[in-house]
Amino acid sequence: MIKKLLLIIFIFSSLTSYSYSIEPDIFVQSTVNRASKLLSENIEKDEKIERLKKIAKDTVDIKGIGFYTLGSIRKSMTNEQKNEYSVLFEEYFLKSFSSRLAEYTNPEIDVYNKDVLNENYTIVNSTLKATSERPEIKIDWRIYTKDPTNPLIRDLIIEGLSLARTQKEEFASVLSSNDGDINSLFKTLKDFSNN
Repeated sequence: MIKKLLLIIFIFSSLTSYSYSIEPDIFVQSTVNRASKLLSENIEKDEKIERLKKIAKDTVDIKGIGFYTLGSIRKSMTNEQKNEYSVLFEEYFLKSFSSRLAEYTNPEIDVYNKDVLNENYTIVNSTLKATSERPEIKIDWRIYTKDPTNPLIRDLIIEGLSLARTQKEEFASVLSSNDGDINSLFKTLKDFSNN
């Protein structure tokens, strides 16, 4: 009886986890549609920015990107510094992301392919459709899929340029010009978020 019950529980949990897993390409298209719908709404820019931040919190692995962009210095940081950095990076990321995106009006993005790299990562290919003001832009999404029920965006590669890697290089430049002092990076993040 117990064996039968355990088998039923196992089958049920397998089915429920399967039914709630989200394919990375569908996840990207639904995220894009959500943002596009918001950007086409006739609302104040400040409200758009706040709602874009909410979308980013739901769909982007902000903490993962943050620690990647730190590079090797993260190994020498204390837990207290890591916690402070996580808070500062999230504020920095959300402001940067939402204020840039709020300038767009109804961007149309078509997802057309996905490439499963391994169980943790899938690259989703898409294009931002051309308009009279800009050409077509190729955007690849690096999706973290360790938890298939909660895929998260880890990077955007726009026309071959990784935004996460670019950010990492910028932070490395700040640190190298300040003798590797992590407080200089903290100050840079604070200054950006407070302006």
